[in-house]
Amino acid sequence: MSDIKEVCIMPKPKRCRRVCSEPRYAQFMPINHNKETIESIILTIDEYEVIRLVDYENKSHVDCAKIMDISRTTATEIYQTARKKISDCLVNGKALVIKGGEYRFCDGSAYPHCHKKCNKYTNSKEIVIRKGGNIMRIAVTFDCGEVFQHFGHTEQFKFYDVEDNKIVSTHILDTNGNGHGALAGFLQVNQVDVVICGGIGSGAQNALAQAGIQLYGGVSGNVDEVVDAFIAGELGYNPDIKCSHHEHDEGHACGEHGCGSHNCGH
Repeated sequence: MSDIKEVCIMPKPKRCRRVCSEPRYAQFMPINHNKETIESIILTIDEYEVIRLVDYENKSHVDCAKIMDISRTTATEIYQTARKKISDCLVNGKALVIKGGEYRFCDGSAYPHCHKKCNKYTNSKEIVIRKGGNIMRIAVTFDCGEVFQHFGHTEQFKFYDVEDNKIVSTHILDTNGNGHGALAGFLQVNQVDVVICGGIGSGAQNALAQAGIQLYGGVSGNVDEVVDAFIAGELGYNPDIKCSHHEHDEGHACGEHGCGSHNCGH
Protein backbone atom coordinates (compact mmCIF):
# COMPACT_ATOMS: atom_id res chain seq x y z
CA MET A 1 0.00 0.00 0.00
CA SER A 2 1.23 3.47 -0.80
CA ASP A 3 1.89 5.85 2.09
CA ILE A 4 0.99 8.82 -0.08
CA LYS A 5 -1.87 10.76 1.49
CA GLU A 6 -4.44 12.60 -0.53
CA VAL A 7 -4.29 16.30 0.23
CA CYS A 8 -7.38 18.44 -0.17
CA ILE A 9 -6.41 21.89 -1.43
CA MET A 10 -8.98 24.51 -0.62
CA PRO A 11 -9.62 27.01 -3.42
CA LYS A 12 -8.27 30.47 -2.79
CA PRO A 13 -11.11 32.88 -1.97
CA LYS A 14 -11.72 35.55 -4.58
CA ARG A 15 -10.69 39.08 -3.65
CA CYS A 16 -13.55 41.52 -3.73
CA ARG A 17 -12.82 44.20 -6.32
CA ARG A 18 -12.92 47.86 -5.20
CA VAL A 19 -14.90 50.15 -7.51
CA CYS A 20 -15.56 53.87 -7.36
CA SER A 21 -19.32 53.81 -7.93
CA GLU A 22 -22.05 52.22 -9.99
CA PRO A 23 -22.24 53.29 -13.65
CA ARG A 24 -24.67 56.05 -14.57
CA TYR A 25 -26.01 54.01 -17.46
CA ALA A 26 -26.71 50.32 -16.96
CA GLN A 27 -27.89 49.24 -20.40
CA PHE A 28 -27.02 49.87 -24.04
CA MET A 29 -28.97 48.53 -26.99
CA PRO A 30 -28.85 48.82 -30.80
CA ILE A 31 -31.69 50.87 -32.26
CA ASN A 32 -34.51 49.22 -34.22
CA HIS A 33 -34.30 46.00 -32.21
CA ASN A 34 -37.04 44.21 -30.35
CA LYS A 35 -36.27 44.62 -26.67
CA GLU A 36 -38.05 41.39 -25.85
CA THR A 37 -36.03 39.17 -28.19
CA ILE A 38 -32.59 40.76 -28.44
CA GLU A 39 -29.72 38.76 -26.95
CA SER A 40 -27.96 40.41 -24.01
CA ILE A 41 -24.41 40.30 -22.70
CA ILE A 42 -23.78 40.91 -18.99
CA LEU A 43 -20.83 43.16 -18.18
CA THR A 44 -20.19 43.02 -14.44
CA ILE A 45 -19.58 46.14 -12.35
CA ASP A 46 -15.92 45.22 -11.79
CA GLU A 47 -15.45 44.63 -15.54
CA TYR A 48 -17.00 48.03 -16.22
CA GLU A 49 -14.63 49.60 -13.68
CA VAL A 50 -11.56 48.19 -15.42
CA ILE A 51 -12.76 49.54 -18.76
CA ARG A 52 -13.46 52.93 -17.18
CA LEU A 53 -10.03 53.14 -15.60
CA VAL A 54 -7.93 51.78 -18.48
CA ASP A 55 -9.78 52.99 -21.59
CA TYR A 56 -11.51 56.14 -20.32
CA GLU A 57 -9.05 57.44 -17.71
CA ASN A 58 -5.96 56.05 -19.50
CA LYS A 59 -4.67 54.24 -16.43
CA SER A 60 -2.08 51.51 -16.78
CA HIS A 61 -2.99 47.99 -15.73
CA VAL A 62 -0.67 48.44 -12.74
CA ASP A 63 -2.47 51.61 -11.59
CA CYS A 64 -5.84 50.02 -12.28
CA ALA A 65 -4.90 47.06 -10.08
CA LYS A 66 -3.85 49.36 -7.22
CA ILE A 67 -7.07 51.36 -7.42
CA MET A 68 -9.23 48.22 -7.47
CA ASP A 69 -7.13 46.45 -4.81
CA ILE A 70 -6.38 43.43 -7.01
CA SER A 71 -3.30 41.98 -8.69
CA ARG A 72 -2.07 43.28 -12.03
CA THR A 73 -2.65 39.85 -13.57
CA THR A 74 -6.26 39.88 -12.40
CA ALA A 75 -6.76 43.38 -13.76
CA THR A 76 -5.45 42.28 -17.16
CA GLU A 77 -7.67 39.18 -17.19
CA ILE A 78 -10.75 41.23 -16.31
CA TYR A 79 -9.86 43.80 -18.97
CA GLN A 80 -9.51 41.17 -21.68
CA THR A 81 -12.81 39.54 -20.76
CA ALA A 82 -14.61 42.89 -20.69
CA ARG A 83 -13.22 43.96 -24.07
CA LYS A 84 -14.34 40.66 -25.58
CA LYS A 85 -17.89 41.18 -24.30
CA ILE A 86 -18.07 44.75 -25.60
CA SER A 87 -16.76 43.75 -29.02
CA ASP A 88 -19.35 40.96 -29.18
CA CYS A 89 -22.08 43.55 -28.63
CA LEU A 90 -20.68 45.95 -31.24
CA VAL A 91 -20.09 43.32 -33.92
CA ASN A 92 -23.16 41.16 -33.38
CA GLY A 93 -25.70 43.78 -32.34
CA LYS A 94 -26.31 42.48 -28.82
CA ALA A 95 -27.52 44.49 -25.85
CA LEU A 96 -25.00 45.31 -23.14
CA VAL A 97 -26.28 45.13 -19.56
CA ILE A 98 -24.01 46.27 -16.71
CA LYS A 99 -24.76 44.59 -13.39
CA GLY A 100 -23.54 42.06 -10.84
CA GLY A 101 -20.03 40.91 -10.11
CA GLU A 102 -17.88 40.63 -7.01
CA TYR A 103 -17.18 44.17 -5.89
CA ARG A 104 -17.23 46.60 -3.01
CA PHE A 105 -17.53 50.37 -3.12
CA CYS A 106 -14.51 52.50 -2.35
CA ASP A 107 -14.52 54.24 1.02
CA GLY A 108 -11.74 56.63 0.01
CA SER A 109 -8.99 54.03 0.55
CA ALA A 110 -8.03 54.04 -3.15
CA TYR A 111 -6.41 57.46 -2.69
CA PRO A 112 -3.66 58.33 -3.60
CA HIS A 113 -3.58 55.66 -6.32
CA CYS A 114 -6.54 57.26 -8.10
CA HIS A 115 -5.00 60.75 -7.62
CA LYS A 116 -8.22 62.27 -6.36
CA LYS A 117 -9.88 62.61 -3.00
CA CYS A 118 -13.48 61.48 -2.94
CA ASN A 119 -15.86 62.56 -0.21
CA LYS A 120 -18.69 60.32 -1.40
CA TYR A 121 -18.73 58.29 1.79
CA THR A 122 -17.60 60.94 4.27
CA ASN A 123 -21.15 62.15 4.82
CA SER A 124 -22.74 58.81 5.60
CA LYS A 125 -25.65 60.50 7.37
CA GLU A 126 -26.88 61.90 4.08
CA ILE A 127 -30.48 60.94 3.39
CA VAL A 128 -31.34 59.24 0.13
CA ILE A 129 -33.32 61.38 -2.32
CA ARG A 130 -36.98 61.43 -1.31
CA LYS A 131 -39.09 59.00 -3.28
CA GLY A 132 -42.34 59.67 -5.10
CA GLY A 133 -45.71 58.35 -3.99
CA ASN A 134 -45.76 55.48 -6.49
CA ILE A 135 -42.29 54.22 -5.64
CA MET A 136 -41.60 51.09 -3.59
CA ARG A 137 -38.17 51.27 -1.96
CA ILE A 138 -36.38 47.98 -1.27
CA ALA A 139 -33.29 47.81 0.96
CA VAL A 140 -30.95 44.82 0.79
CA THR A 141 -28.08 44.12 3.19
CA PHE A 142 -25.04 44.53 0.96
CA ASP A 143 -21.54 43.06 0.94
CA CYS A 144 -19.42 42.43 -2.16
CA GLY A 145 -22.50 42.40 -4.38
CA GLU A 146 -24.10 39.68 -2.24
CA VAL A 147 -26.82 39.68 0.40
CA PHE A 148 -24.96 40.09 3.70
CA GLN A 149 -25.99 37.38 6.12
CA HIS A 150 -26.32 39.25 9.43
CA PHE A 151 -28.74 42.17 9.35
CA GLY A 152 -27.46 43.75 12.58
CA HIS A 153 -23.85 43.93 11.39
CA THR A 154 -24.38 45.14 7.84
CA GLU A 155 -22.22 48.15 6.93
CA GLN A 156 -24.11 49.07 3.77
CA PHE A 157 -27.54 48.71 2.20
CA LYS A 158 -28.31 48.79 -1.47
CA PHE A 159 -31.60 50.60 -2.11
CA TYR A 160 -33.78 49.89 -5.13
CA ASP A 161 -36.62 52.22 -6.14
CA VAL A 162 -39.27 50.24 -8.03
CA GLU A 163 -42.18 51.63 -10.03
CA ASP A 164 -44.57 49.54 -12.16
CA ASN A 165 -42.44 46.46 -11.42
CA LYS A 166 -39.34 48.12 -12.88
CA ILE A 167 -36.22 49.35 -11.09
CA VAL A 168 -35.95 53.07 -11.76
CA SER A 169 -32.93 53.88 -9.57
CA THR A 170 -30.48 52.38 -7.08
CA HIS A 171 -28.45 53.83 -4.21
CA ILE A 172 -25.74 52.55 -1.87
CA LEU A 173 -25.85 53.94 1.65
CA ASP A 174 -23.52 53.42 4.62
CA THR A 175 -25.23 52.51 7.90
CA ASN A 176 -22.90 54.87 9.80
CA GLY A 177 -22.31 52.38 12.59
CA ASN A 178 -25.99 51.74 13.31
CA GLY A 179 -26.74 48.14 14.21
CA HIS A 180 -29.52 45.71 15.14
CA GLY A 181 -32.73 47.46 16.23
CA ALA A 182 -31.34 50.95 15.50
CA LEU A 183 -31.23 50.07 11.81
CA ALA A 184 -35.02 50.11 11.70
CA GLY A 185 -34.99 53.85 12.40
CA PHE A 186 -32.27 54.36 9.81
CA LEU A 187 -34.37 52.54 7.21
CA GLN A 188 -37.59 54.28 8.21
CA VAL A 189 -35.99 57.71 7.83
CA ASN A 190 -34.88 56.66 4.36
CA GLN A 191 -38.45 55.68 3.43
CA VAL A 192 -37.80 51.96 3.00
CA ASP A 193 -40.83 49.75 2.40
CA VAL A 194 -39.19 46.32 2.12
CA VAL A 195 -36.04 44.81 3.63
CA ILE A 196 -34.32 41.73 2.22
CA CYS A 197 -31.56 40.12 4.29
CA GLY A 198 -30.03 36.88 5.54
CA GLY A 199 -30.13 36.21 9.27
CA ILE A 200 -31.88 38.65 11.59
CA GLY A 201 -32.65 38.62 15.32
CA SER A 202 -36.09 38.90 16.87
CA GLY A 203 -35.41 42.39 18.27
CA ALA A 204 -34.61 43.79 14.84
CA GLN A 205 -37.60 41.97 13.37
CA ASN A 206 -39.90 43.61 15.91
CA ALA A 207 -38.36 47.01 15.25
CA LEU A 208 -38.93 46.65 11.51
CA ALA A 209 -42.52 45.55 12.08
CA GLN A 210 -43.17 48.58 14.30
CA ALA A 211 -41.73 50.81 11.58
CA GLY A 212 -44.13 49.28 9.05
CA ILE A 213 -41.32 47.72 6.99
CA GLN A 214 -41.92 44.32 5.38
CA LEU A 215 -39.18 41.75 6.00
CA TYR A 216 -37.95 38.96 3.74
CA GLY A 217 -35.21 37.09 5.61
CA GLY A 218 -33.19 33.96 5.04
CA VAL A 219 -32.16 35.14 1.57
CA SER A 220 -28.75 34.71 -0.05
CA GLY A 221 -27.15 35.38 -3.42
CA ASN A 222 -26.41 38.29 -5.72
CA VAL A 223 -28.35 41.37 -4.61
CA ASP A 224 -29.46 42.39 -8.11
CA GLU A 225 -30.71 38.90 -8.93
CA VAL A 226 -32.48 38.69 -5.56
CA VAL A 227 -34.37 41.93 -6.20
CA ASP A 228 -35.28 40.80 -9.73
CA ALA A 229 -36.73 37.62 -8.20
CA PHE A 230 -38.67 39.65 -5.62
CA ILE A 231 -40.20 41.88 -8.29
CA ALA A 232 -41.16 38.78 -10.30
CA GLY A 233 -42.79 37.23 -7.23
CA GLU A 234 -40.27 34.38 -7.25
CA LEU A 235 -38.08 35.20 -4.25
CA GLY A 236 -37.33 32.29 -1.94
CA TYR A 237 -37.21 33.40 1.69
CA ASN A 238 -37.79 32.10 5.20
CA PRO A 239 -40.71 33.78 7.04
CA ASP A 240 -39.53 32.19 10.31
CA ILE A 241 -35.87 33.26 9.99
CA LYS A 242 -33.89 33.57 13.20
CA CYS A 243 -30.27 34.51 13.84
CA SER A 244 -28.58 32.28 16.41
CA HIS A 245 -26.16 35.15 17.17
CA HIS A 246 -28.63 36.44 19.75
CA GLU A 247 -28.87 33.12 21.59
CA HIS A 248 -25.21 33.09 22.70
CA ASP A 249 -22.74 35.24 24.52
CA GLU A 250 -21.82 38.52 22.90
CA GLY A 251 -18.11 37.90 22.34
CA HIS A 252 -18.22 35.41 19.48
CA ALA A 253 -17.77 36.03 15.79
CA CYS A 254 -21.12 35.95 14.06
CA GLY A 255 -19.81 33.78 11.24
CA GLU A 256 -19.39 30.93 13.71
CA HIS A 257 -23.15 30.50 13.77
CA GLY A 258 -23.80 30.81 10.09
CA CYS A 259 -24.76 34.47 10.12
CA GLY A 260 -21.94 35.45 7.79
CA SER A 261 -19.19 38.01 8.15
CA HIS A 262 -17.64 40.71 6.00
CA ASN A 263 -14.87 39.27 3.84
CA CYS A 264 -13.92 42.15 1.62
CA GLY A 265 -11.18 43.62 3.71
CA HIS A 266 -13.36 46.40 5.19
